[in-house]
Amino acid sequence: MKSSTSLCLLLLSLVLGSCSSTKKTADNPLFGSVWELEYLSGPRIAFSGLYPNRKPLIRFDQEKSHVVGNNSCNGYSADFTLDGKQISFGEPGPTTMMFCGQGEGFFVNTMKKINAYHIDADGKLELLMDEVPMMRFKPKEDASATDQR
Repeated sequence: MKSSTSLCLLLLSLVLGSCSSTKKTADNPLFGSVWELEYLSGPRIAFSGLYPNRKPLIRFDQEKSHVVGNNSCNGYSADFTLDGKQISFGEPGPTTMMFCGQGEGFFVNTMKKINAYHIDADGKLELLMDEVPMMRFKPKEDASATDQR
C-alpha cells in the first residue's frame, strides 16, 4: 500500500511538473512566434532600402537554446544564452552565400551587440544594447516563414 501511494504521488508530481513547464513556455512569448524585423538602429540607409524584398526573421527554440531564420537574404542559425531578460547570441553558423546588399551585414553585426530583450505592450520584441532598443520585431503573420535560403 505504501509503495502504491508513493507511486501515485510520484506520477502526480510528474504530471503537475510537466504542466508548469508548459505554462512557463506559454508565458514567455519569445518562444511562441516567428519574429519579423521592422526596425534597425544605426544604418544611415532607409530600412526599406536595406530590406527591399524580404525582412529578416528570427525564431527562438527554447529547448535547444538556438535561433534560426534569415537575415533578409541568407539563412542563419546561432546559439543563444538567456538569463532573465539578459540575452546574448553566439556566432552565426553556416549560411548560404548569396550577396544581397548591406542589410545582411547590419543585421548580423547588430545581433552581436545585443545583451537584453524586452516585449513591449504591443507584443513587439525589442533587442537591446545596454537598454537602448537596437532592433524591433513584430510577430510574423505566417509563422511557417523561417526558411533558410
